[in-house]
Amino acid sequence: MKNNKKILIVEDDIDLREGLFFSFSSDGYNVTEVETKREGLQEIDKGNYDLVLLDCKLPDGTGFELCKEVRSYSNIPIIMLTACDTELDEIKALELGVNDYLSKPFFLGVLKARIKRILQEKAETIKIITGSLTIDQNDCKVYKRGEEVLLSKLEYRLLLYLIENKNHILSKEQILEKIWDSNGKYVDNNTVSVNISRLRKKIEDDVSNPVWIKTVHGIGYIWKE
Repeated sequence: MKNNKKILIVEDDIDLREGLFFSFSSDGYNVTEVETKREGLQEIDKGNYDLVLLDCKLPDGTGFELCKEVRSYSNIPIIMLTACDTELDEIKALELGVNDYLSKPFFLGVLKARIKRILQEKAETIKIITGSLTIDQNDCKVYKRGEEVLLSKLEYRLLLYLIENKNHILSKEQILEKIWDSNGKYVDNNTVSVNISRLRKKIEDDVSNPVWIKTVHGIGYIWKE
């Protein structure tokens, strides 16, 4: 029987991957399997999954790298599966934001029990409500007066960063480093203002007189609440 929960398996061991696919499909889950970091990120970016089973070592990178990137914009539950049974690896994984960590070989029943627990916890939706906006952090969706506002991944991250620092001025440099990165991977110095403008058009009632995202001339921006 289908339970409508979607699981993504990112694992390069074909025998383990196919075994997990068969077992969870038999339990009624909607399962997708991929074997590389690149494919995993592409699937996660679609935003359609309830949980990710993630291998620590992948052909084109590591599960740690994938988790770090995903956690910059999504709270999707992640269980890391690894043959590296070391305390440091487990600590690193937990610090990066994985929800659980299992060393190979593991008991399938234990994995299923942990998945069930995590999905039950996820059902308790984490929401931020500010004015007429509601941010559902589980599904990375934003609603304005009940209607969904379609934001890009970058716009969503920018919105969350502003709200998390409400009533505090954020400089353009702070925003660039947090939302893009400290290596300068952005187009030019107008990047922040251009994206702030795009975000305002989607969430403000009057972009010429914004209520939430205020400009602090010569410094940066502030989310007023």
